[in-house]
Amino acid sequence: MKIDRVLSIVMILISKRQVQAKDLAELHEVSVRTIYRDIDTINQAGIPVVTKQGAGG
Repeated sequence: MKIDRVLSIVMILISKRQVQAKDLAELHEVSVRTIYRDIDTINQAGIPVVTKQGAGG
């Protein structure tokens, strides 16, 4: 369910501060694109999430 996944992502980001979308996708058994959509949903809810591309992102 999307809301469960989104809340889980928020909790993970609070505890780790930085995590790769690939790892979140594997954890929740969804695509990386779905994780990016969820991050967009989190941003729209007023919780700022910054993303970076590349090896350090």
